[in-house]
Amino acid sequence: MPILTVQNLFGVAVPVPAGTTLLAALQAAGHDWMHACGGRGRCTSCRIQVVTGLELLTPPTDPELRYRRAGRLLSHERLTCQTRLPAGDVTGCVPEATKLPHVQYGVG
Repeated sequence: MPILTVQNLFGVAVPVPAGTTLLAALQAAGHDWMHACGGRGRCTSCRIQVVTGLELLTPPTDPELRYRRAGRLLSHERLTCQTRLPAGDVTGCVPEATKLPHVQYGVG
């Protein structure tokens, strides 16, 4: 099963079942992750900065492309509510702007 490793969550490794979004996998693993619009691709609060494996993720969705054009989503960032990981392993980190105040983060 593909694995999402989040560097600044102390290297936590989250299995991502087939067809599951990164956000759903993170939540199923018990991790609190910012998602202001409820995971519908209507904001950028659930984004992740991809460090390695960007090419392994599903292609950007229409909402992600719209946010890129508007300058609200960088080329190495993806929305966890829109993105799936069909195969391989990906490493990312939580952007500074979307860190939750009650979660402890490491370096990453």
